Amino acid sequence: MPHDLVLLRHGQSQWNLENRFTGWVDVDLSPNGIEEARSAGQVLRQNGYEFDLAMTSVLKRAIRTLWLVLEEMDRMWLPVTSDWRLNERHYGGLQGLNKKETAEKYGEDQVHFWRRGYDVRPPESQHSEENQLSYPGLVEVPKTESLVDTSERVIQYWNQCVRPELFDNKRIIMVGHGNSLRALVKYLQNISDEDIMLLNIPTGIPLVFRLDDALQPIENFYLADEEVLNEAVNTVKNQTAQNKQD
Repeated sequence: MPHDLVLLRHGQSQWNLENRFTGWVDVDLSPNGIEEARSAGQVLRQNGYEFDLAMTSVLKRAIRTLWLVLEEMDRMWLPVTSDWRLNERHYGGLQGLNKKETAEKYGEDQVHFWRRGYDVRPPESQHSEENQLSYPGLVEVPKTESLVDTSERVIQYWNQCVRPELFDNKRIIMVGHGNSLRALVKYLQNISDEDIMLLNIPTGIPLVFRLDDALQPIENFYLADEEVLNEAVNTVKNQTAQNKQD
């Protein structure tokens, strides 16, 4: 019996709208992001998806996206777990900077490697989230992360918290972020370090993974028509070239 896992990148945030690197900064959804989240919930309901539990990061843009999805599905009673290991990648000293302006300053190639390189860490942040109540027990809050760093925590969460529930035939929706979901997709599909640089996950469009009994992917697909999907992917892809979103 196949296992369906639905991954959803949060709706557009206010800093997506302003084309800023966001990372662990706890920015809320933009008005458009709210509509994207509601639309995702409507699409899931219309396609007959049901869930037994929901998972999200501890950042409000992901949490609010999940709330809106569950509201549209009339499933707000579902159990929800939030974990920092599903957070966006920590962008270090880039957090808060405009992507287009940063590309103009350092060059598009350098910013592309900071954004998409698998083992590349941006400059360290001078700010820290370690006093926030959402990170109890976290030994050391990162000052910057590569996608490798992000992958380590996401895969740990997968093995400890997601796999056991899927083996128990639980239907799961996971709301995360561009890089935490890229890390998981890389792991599930065994994507190379080079090819992962080309993967862009759009905001607010459900991505369904159908897994076999060993939790190996059978197929995956977005719940969107090709034109809408291509436009959303290109919006993410072109963030450093024009004033759009991440």
